[in-house]
Amino acid sequence: MDLEYSKFSDASKKGSWKTALLFAYQSLGVVYGDLSTSPLYVYKSTFAEDIQHSESNEEIFGVLSFVFWTLTLVPLFKYVFVVLRADDNGEGGTFALYSLICRHANVSLLPNRQVADEAVSTYKLEHPPEKRSSSRVKVYLEKHKVLHTALLILVLLGTCMVIGDGVLTPAISVFSAVSGLELSMSKEHHQYAVIPITCFILVCLFALQHYGTHRVGFLFAPVVLTWLLCISALGLYNMIHWNPHVYKALSPYYMFKFLKKTKKGGWMSLGGILLCITGSEAMFADLGHFSYAAIQTAFTFLVYPALILAYMGQAAYLSQHHHTSYHISFYVSVPESARWPVLVIAILASVVGSQAIISGTFSIINQSQSLGCFPRVKVIHTSDKIHGQIYISEINWVLMILCITVTIGFRDTKHMGNASGLAVMTVMLVTTCLMSLVIILCWNKPPAVALSFLLFFGSIELLYFSASLTKFTEGAWLPILLALFLMTIMFVWHYATIKKYEFDLHNKVSLEWLLALGPSLGVARVPGIGLVFTDLTSGIPANFSRFVTNLPAYHRILVFVCVKSVPVPFVPPAERYLVGRVGPAAHRSYRCIVRYGYRDVHQDIDSFETELVARLADFIRYDWHRSQHTSPYAEDDASHSNESSSERRLAVIGTVTFSGTPGYGIEESVEPASVSIGFSTVESVTDVIEMQAVGAGAVERRVRFAIDDDDSESDGQTKMYVQLEEELRDLMTAQEAGTAFILGHTHVETKQGSSILKRLAINFGYNFLRRNCRGPDVALKVPPISLLEVGMVYVV
Repeated sequence: MDLEYSKFSDASKKGSWKTALLFAYQSLGVVYGDLSTSPLYVYKSTFAEDIQHSESNEEIFGVLSFVFWTLTLVPLFKYVFVVLRADDNGEGGTFALYSLICRHANVSLLPNRQVADEAVSTYKLEHPPEKRSSSRVKVYLEKHKVLHTALLILVLLGTCMVIGDGVLTPAISVFSAVSGLELSMSKEHHQYAVIPITCFILVCLFALQHYGTHRVGFLFAPVVLTWLLCISALGLYNMIHWNPHVYKALSPYYMFKFLKKTKKGGWMSLGGILLCITGSEAMFADLGHFSYAAIQTAFTFLVYPALILAYMGQAAYLSQHHHTSYHISFYVSVPESARWPVLVIAILASVVGSQAIISGTFSIINQSQSLGCFPRVKVIHTSDKIHGQIYISEINWVLMILCITVTIGFRDTKHMGNASGLAVMTVMLVTTCLMSLVIILCWNKPPAVALSFLLFFGSIELLYFSASLTKFTEGAWLPILLALFLMTIMFVWHYATIKKYEFDLHNKVSLEWLLALGPSLGVARVPGIGLVFTDLTSGIPANFSRFVTNLPAYHRILVFVCVKSVPVPFVPPAERYLVGRVGPAAHRSYRCIVRYGYRDVHQDIDSFETELVARLADFIRYDWHRSQHTSPYAEDDASHSNESSSERRLAVIGTVTFSGTPGYGIEESVEPASVSIGFSTVESVTDVIEMQAVGAGAVERRVRFAIDDDDSESDGQTKMYVQLEEELRDLMTAQEAGTAFILGHTHVETKQGSSILKRLAINFGYNFLRRNCRGPDVALKVPPISLLEVGMVYVV
């Protein structure tokens, strides 16, 4: 599906202030659900054990001062004013930063990269690299291969902590909201009611995921808006009624007084204070759903003031109540007459916040899978209209089981908060490190600017991170354990994927071998289309030679298909298919490279098969037309037949909108040349970009062409037209005969003499994951009746 790319055509619409306000309103439900519910548990987690609320109020005022400055420096200054500007074609998140870095420096570990990928419109560099001091960092990064792996591990660490947050956020949000029942029930009844009710809500939340959030998404923004207005009103009421002078505690002086009095206990309590910024990363991760102006407006003018008022109101109430009959919590500051309505709104808001992080977890796992860093899972697009709405059933049920386990196992906000805090701070530290590289490599700023950013925000986050680590035995061990487990899976899968690609690269078969196959060797051509899936972008894969060796026949139309990922969020539909010939035209063999971005959702197999055949037909028309009309590169049929020593050039085939009668023009540029040739037609025009072989003199030619039916009639007796019609007829006949999908069924094992660690990772770890996860046929949605699997043993 190519719905994701439609937002690029609407870029100009995002500029109007009315649209920005509408997006700002809609972003409340998607982006700010988690952040806006943090007042439910921040004070409760902070005062859980390390510090006590005293009559001097130094503790509560110190905590309020820390909360205010943390919210101001991290979400407002760091994210809203800096990080949100580091978007990748409008997309945000950990992978967006990694993608930007990989495009500006050669540090990517994706195996099958091509020069042609750099011609994708979304790949273009907004800030061309400079040949000055910043290039020293780039050269150093590119020179040391170990830094490429370290960078990937850093990205995977951030990804794993986001997934861990997807386990912890629903648990702590819903549990904290339901905990309001303690003020309306006896302690005996309360302890037996909160856990079952929380688990029931969590089960319902995950059970409804497969319907997609678009069915109830229109309720999300009103719920969060109502919640923000509610906590703002409560904050104002408590300030006016209990302590109008609480605003004085916003001074940084109270932070120093707090630390001076509480010492080590105050430092350890920072693990609870940092929960006030949980959900801040969502502003960046969900940037692709909205515009920068919308997210900036919503946070600056609504979310930020509402949160400050909420925390000030709670502090004002607590400053006058030092001996409450219940533990410090959000609900003690709610007037009794409003307690039940606030409880209902809080539960709804916590569900909305949980929904946002669950959807984000699905999205980031899909991105990891597209970059070869996660085992294959079945991704379901739940909406035909809303970008980014996906569902992964295996991940959904695993998250549900882990959420319920955390709720039942921890049973209190303190342990959940400690676990969630560590996960949040790790993600923020990863973002700060990656952002520093973006400032140097992508924005071309002096290293001193990046170092200042790293030291300023990194020191704040390290302070909170160190406080979280002290809670290791009190819940913080959980995200570390989850991250280690997930990173092991992701790194083993990525390592084995790279090794398999290297094996394929070293064992590919020459083109001469393919062209030599024929009746003389007992090999027959059967009707139909054979799609041979491979990771290779050139050469004949070893699995096809094994297929022909065991079954001496292959299809009349043979297509080597490579489905690959490009380090961009989206590949425009018109630039997705890269098509070329394998051997002469008479052999009827082709290569098709299908390119997806890390946020693209792959097509279902029916539309993929139909579109692939259409693109092949377009390429055939173009190729014969080029040989007839582009004189500098003209080739007659003899040259078609003789071109057996190497593969033909590849061309990007895609339909584009066209109106009017274009002229002939050549566009000159410093970069590879671009040639446009136009012919009048009332039909659609196919846009073609030719890619020569990779090399120093690589040339790109852009050709727009169309064959008018009348011209074809008048030229019908020519040799070219007859051969063109014959090739198209063969393609249509083969499509009617049926399509077979030829995939490798692989088993990977290590070489003799490999280290114990490698044998454990490959022979046990990778093969266990491969056997118990979705196969490539399921991931590609191949119908079983059309599937041909070729057994392959990879020795790596």
